[in-house]
Amino acid sequence: MSDIYFHNTLSGKKEKFEPADPNHVSVYVCGPTVYSYVHIGNGRPAVVFDVLVKLLRSQYAKVSYVSNITDIDDKINTAALANNESIIDLSERFSAAYQEDMVTLGVTPPDLVPKATHHIVEIIEMIETLIFLNNAYASDGHVLFHVPSDPLYGSLAKRTLEDMIDGARVDIASYKKDPKDFVLWKPSTPEQPGWNSPWGRGRPGWHIECSAMIKKHLGDTIDIHGGGADLTFPHHENEAAQSRCANQTAEYVRYWLHNGMLTLGSEKMSKSVGNVLTIRSLAESHSGEILRYALLSGQYRSSLSWSDELLVQAKSSLDSLYQTLRDTAGQNTKNKDEKSKKDQTSNDFAGLGGSDYPESVVAALSDDMNTPKALAAMHEISGQLRRAKTDADKQTHRTALLAGGWLLGILIRNPEAYFTGADLANDSSVLDAAAIEGLIEDRKNARKDGNYQHADEIRDELLAKGIELEDSREGTRWRKL
Repeated sequence: MSDIYFHNTLSGKKEKFEPADPNHVSVYVCGPTVYSYVHIGNGRPAVVFDVLVKLLRSQYAKVSYVSNITDIDDKINTAALANNESIIDLSERFSAAYQEDMVTLGVTPPDLVPKATHHIVEIIEMIETLIFLNNAYASDGHVLFHVPSDPLYGSLAKRTLEDMIDGARVDIASYKKDPKDFVLWKPSTPEQPGWNSPWGRGRPGWHIECSAMIKKHLGDTIDIHGGGADLTFPHHENEAAQSRCANQTAEYVRYWLHNGMLTLGSEKMSKSVGNVLTIRSLAESHSGEILRYALLSGQYRSSLSWSDELLVQAKSSLDSLYQTLRDTAGQNTKNKDEKSKKDQTSNDFAGLGGSDYPESVVAALSDDMNTPKALAAMHEISGQLRRAKTDADKQTHRTALLAGGWLLGILIRNPEAYFTGADLANDSSVLDAAAIEGLIEDRKNARKDGNYQHADEIRDELLAKGIELEDSREGTRWRKL
């Protein structure tokens, strides 16, 4: 088993990962609030922690991965009102859209995707516990967590009560004992969604949702809690405080991991700012695998500047790996079933033992999820495969490349299909595969007859339509640009 190190936000330093129970690792990641299509920045934690879970599953026998969806929020209420639809219809529609976007990015679904509205009973029970323990109080139809009651408050965000800035979604109101107290439950007007509770009809505050869902599905203490850096305060700070108090434990999360933000220019990508690029709009011109590669090209804790240049580089790098697989497909004579060899993808390497994955890729990921270094290791393996002389070496390096691809969630397609789009049922290219092959045959005949001008015209015609030809000793093959 490889030693794994993560930068723990709580301690502020890199630590060796040691789960509470080596036989069962628990991971929770904050998911989206579903009131519109998610932007590519929302895809970063989904992709990063997907790789993290794959790494953990290569080393540990059992990993439980939970990532929630917030389907009750004032932003959802506002969007539903503007669209003249119910909050249920709107949240269900955008929840389904989010799951589709995750498929686009090649994200393996978590073991469980709980929704806040399905846990109202658990939320109310936790609030009642906090009131009983004098960590919360009811006031004017609200229930609030009393921040001074938790001596560890501020330890995650490294803020003292004296210098702490009151966070987003927390109103300074007359019903608070302390300005920093935050809402656990709030009253609902007749047109707002609400549930009956001991404090009247109302709805939960934002922070209590994750605490209740984690307690139900993973327990009082979990190994890893992930999310965007912008959630560190107030969301995760408040969540940690209420969970520590309700569960009566000093340790709620053993390792807090936070990914950096995506930026456009100098600004963080944000719906509130209006500078967002949705995953589905980007997927109209780029494959989900290219988007995933781009997201992994930066170390997860650092901010990542999103640009056309980043996507061009991601495509070029991914093309290079697939080109190696394409060029070396069928060269291994050890396995006589060449079609099977050509059809092999990284998906065939799920569930291997830790030692079966390439050491260089595992080492990079084990060093605080250094995905740029892991991708560099993949290209080195690709070079080794190209330089391999014996069948045994070719088999070893090809297996390593595909196994590393599984850890990173790339090389999931047959290389021939990757370049030709033959596996895309909704491919809307001007020419289909049969038409392209027909033109290639015409070009072959033209060259055979010495009519090189006509052969060049066919090549240029295909290139103008996004089809590039590659001539080799084995014949002519093509790829979509």
